[in-house]
Amino acid sequence: MEKKDLLKETIEHIDIKSFDSTPIIDSMRKMSFTSRDTATATDILLKMIDNKECTNILTLAGSTSAAGCMQVYVEMVRNKMIDVVVATGASIVDMDFFEALGHKHYRGTTEINDGILRDLYIDRIYDTFIDEEELQNCDGTIKKIADSLEKRPYSSREFIQEMGKWLVENSVKKDSLIQVCYENNVPIFCPAFSDSSAGFGLALHQWENPEKHVSIDSVKDFLELTKIKIAAGTTGLFMIGGGVPKNFTQDTVVCAEILGKEVDMHRYAVQITVADVRDGACSSSTLKEASSWGKVQVTDEQMVYAEATSVLPLMVSYAYHKGTWKNREYKNWSKLFE
Repeated sequence: MEKKDLLKETIEHIDIKSFDSTPIIDSMRKMSFTSRDTATATDILLKMIDNKECTNILTLAGSTSAAGCMQVYVEMVRNKMIDVVVATGASIVDMDFFEALGHKHYRGTTEINDGILRDLYIDRIYDTFIDEEELQNCDGTIKKIADSLEKRPYSSREFIQEMGKWLVENSVKKDSLIQVCYENNVPIFCPAFSDSSAGFGLALHQWENPEKHVSIDSVKDFLELTKIKIAAGTTGLFMIGGGVPKNFTQDTVVCAEILGKEVDMHRYAVQITVADVRDGACSSSTLKEASSWGKVQVTDEQMVYAEATSVLPLMVSYAYHKGTWKNREYKNWSKLFE
């Protein structure tokens, strides 16, 4: 078996504009279990979009971008449904930036000896394959960008903005999430930025520049996102998975209080997750639980217990074809820090 035998069928990202899920969601509304929850969550997403004064924050964890949902998030930003993105470093760097460089994710299988994959330099995300050599090119590109910058601490938002600027001139794929966000002044925060290809590239950068170098200041991230919450007023959360992005974003309400600023809890909240609520972990903690911490209102909140690639395209297609996003304007939150 050779590498080319396994890396031959690329993941094709779903286009939510190419189909209208309205009849499906409307039918789900009359059903039960996850179907009804999905319809309710879609209605809340639509409320977030309909409310022109609401700043909508996408929190993104897990591997849905690698699995075929990458362009769903691009369309949400491009069509003004989302005003801020908070994500894992892997979602932004190893998946989105990776494909912007011209690399691909491949349809794979779980029924394979992972030792063989290691020998072939192929990384596996469940049933999705990545060429490790291409991923190392992503690491090296991050280092190249870091080498070109003033040597000082950056928030992840600042560094990702520089990545967007670099992609405008150098990208192979022109509609990556990073580039679309950069061009529309939508800030991206990665509070665990180094847990990705960015970490390898920045580690090499610091290894070669031990005295003075680029670093990532996660506290600056938290303060900047809290400043957006303070300035925004009404906010809505659309959360794929959980993890650091979920808690980091919810915590801005508490942080604002610590800073002496009175802000409302997040007005709207939807979370799609497969995590079990019984272990007390953040990824599975319900939105009602978050209300006990003063983070999320419970008037318009919905948990959807589903693997996100199965329901996310339906929800966003519904919102796209309703068309109320046409009444929104870009919030341009990146300009807050100029």
